[in-house]
Amino acid sequence: MGVTSVSSPTVVPTPARRSARIKLRRGIGLTLMNLVVPGSAEIAHGNRTAGRIAVRVWGICVLAALLLAVALLVAHGPVISLYTNPVTLTVLSWLVPVLGLGWALLVADAWRIATPAGMTVPGRIISGALALALVLGIGGTAYASHGFFGAQSSLIGDVFTGGGEAETEAGRYNILLLGGDAGADRVGLRPDSITVASISVKTGRTVLFSLPRNMQRVPFPTDSPLYELYPNGYYCPEKDLADLCMLNGIYTEAMNHKKLFKGVKYPGVEATKGAVEETLGLKINYWAMIDLQGFEKLIDALGGITLDIGKKVPIGSVHGVKGVYGWIKPGKAVHLDGFHALWFARSREYSTDYERMQRQKCVMNAMVQQLDPMTVLTNFQQIAEASGKVVATDLPADQISTMLDLAVKVKSKPMSSVSFTPPLIKPANPNFKKIKAKVAAAIIKSEAKDEPKPTPSESAAGETSGQTSEPAAETAADAAPAPDTAETAAATASQPKESASATPSEDAAATTEADDLGEVCSVA
Repeated sequence: MGVTSVSSPTVVPTPARRSARIKLRRGIGLTLMNLVVPGSAEIAHGNRTAGRIAVRVWGICVLAALLLAVALLVAHGPVISLYTNPVTLTVLSWLVPVLGLGWALLVADAWRIATPAGMTVPGRIISGALALALVLGIGGTAYASHGFFGAQSSLIGDVFTGGGEAETEAGRYNILLLGGDAGADRVGLRPDSITVASISVKTGRTVLFSLPRNMQRVPFPTDSPLYELYPNGYYCPEKDLADLCMLNGIYTEAMNHKKLFKGVKYPGVEATKGAVEETLGLKINYWAMIDLQGFEKLIDALGGITLDIGKKVPIGSVHGVKGVYGWIKPGKAVHLDGFHALWFARSREYSTDYERMQRQKCVMNAMVQQLDPMTVLTNFQQIAEASGKVVATDLPADQISTMLDLAVKVKSKPMSSVSFTPPLIKPANPNFKKIKAKVAAAIIKSEAKDEPKPTPSESAAGETSGQTSEPAAETAADAAPAPDTAETAAATASQPKESASATPSEDAAATTEADDLGEVCSVA
């Protein structure tokens, strides 16, 4: 007798249960539709007027983003200028939150039109939790964007105050870079790093001119308020004051005489700038001063720098509480974060001020070579926050893109370097005619590298006529006599001889001038 098998009866869901599942899928679908294309759920539900308005606004935003992306690739300068304009950032600080709030409301509305009342309890919980998470995410981001753009607008307005000279001189931008240290053991703020970057607008070819912080007898231009106090240069014949009357002391001296600088916001920098202009014979377009803490944060915001380091550099000071407590070891492609880059640039133990000046140029070169506009855009918030530590700059916000474009050109050319240190000059009694002549010669030599090379016949003709390949200014620099005035002669007689400890090492002396900064330090 056969056995008849009985199959289990198929459980058919009730119409109500099927309807609840359909409404759950529909609710999740409509919510995700408004997440991807705001307003599409309203159109699908029949509310075409509200839906079309939302979709059009969304389309305009997407189109604007695409156009900006293309413009950023083709001509990023105008895009950066537009973005860094405080007015643009202020508008964005209100427009983005409003659009974000509207987007969040549309997502919530998508869940509403899905009739959650017809879902099961678990279905309402699942769809409601999804909608709530999306609304909170979009709304929270929109709210945060208000503070984000507002903070950037304030930082740019506070840091890039303007006041510099946009018009170039002989086709070059001359930018004064000051590194200041206002530590607790210092009398006021003193810029210990004083460098001028002279940049060709056409080619980006750059020459870095470094002045030692201990340079004395620095002249002031006749229109400087300090000229009347120091008509023969910044110099204190009293031995106990000699260390104060140096180039890096001008900042503090000007701050002590603020009343002489009527209407000037930064007397210390303004006085230093005038003295540097008079010393080098260059007109400064812009200046920027950054303190040590700001420098560290700025390097971190840029993602660090990478250098080929040939000599270990100590971290700390033998005179400090911790002493020397670490070392930056030599090697190829050494990546330095802000902390280590700062010590690489500022450390003066077991070295000279002049060697430190070369290391500072290494860091500047690395920052330029490894910086690009995309890095600035992708890390703009961190860079803006770090820039808040900049004491001051007279670069206006509308020139940020110009400087970034110029930085791209600078990256494509090796940098030249001139450090006005021994044996080229004596910081205690510099030959200022020789300094100016060296500056002119270095610029001529730098620009000549981008000029068409003469043909053999032209070279032969030049030699026949007695022409030389070296710039005339360089020859004049070597032959320039020391200033011969009664005041200088008297001051020289009273000036103590420079001690042997102030003499730089042979390596520092050999790198006083370099056609390529890569000869001094390598940027990995």
